[in-house]
Amino acid sequence: MSKPLTIVAILQALPGFENDVANTLKDCISPTLAEAGCLQYDLHTDNNKPGLFLFFENWSTRDHWLVHMESDHLAAMKKATEGKMQAPVIHEMEKVGS
Repeated sequence: MSKPLTIVAILQALPGFENDVANTLKDCISPTLAEAGCLQYDLHTDNNKPGLFLFFENWSTRDHWLVHMESDHLAAMKKATEGKMQAPVIHEMEKVGS
């Protein structure tokens, strides 16, 4: 049986693109929450570093997350932020203990 998957994705907007990136990332929230297997999809911003964002995600299985990674809205987000942010840092994690 597959284990639930937690994703921590860290994204840094390039200077001058902070608002554009923030708005584009916000547009991903609703369609992602509607995806099969999405348990949580929260976007955070750093209070001390402008343009630093973090998605905290929980998925029923890694397979559900992989489908999400190929979704139309994520492809649109990648296209809209091209040249506006650094490469994302993505951590695939699982819960330890209860």
